[in-house]
Amino acid sequence: MLKKIAVAFGIIFVVAGVLGFIPAFVTDGRLLSLFAVNNLHNLVHLVTGILAIVVGVMSEAASRMFFRIFGVVYAFVAALGLYSGNEPVLGLIANNTADVALHALIAVVALYLGFALTRTSARPI
Repeated sequence: MLKKIAVAFGIIFVVAGVLGFIPAFVTDGRLLSLFAVNNLHNLVHLVTGILAIVVGVMSEAASRMFFRIFGVVYAFVAALGLYSGNEPVLGLIANNTADVALHALIAVVALYLGFALTRTSARPI
């Protein structure tokens, strides 16, 4: 199950990264008129998505490790974004309040998947 979730995460991130490069989906630097994006932000989504797909195809252990690392990284990114306000994170990656909220949510979900979800808790009763 964790492998499928990693692949699904990957697909979502790849789609988000690609959409960020398509002007029809970006208004005033905001993907879907909500999330602040720039080329580097989109590239990070693409790389993250491709990595998620690769680990999802590899093994459950690789997927679990991905979610553990991914969760910690995204929690850190959310904290940096909160600190940065509506300014680019580290002066490079577009950021706004919607990004911070989404990154925090993603971090919580990824940390749950990486640390709390077990094979026995994932099986239907």
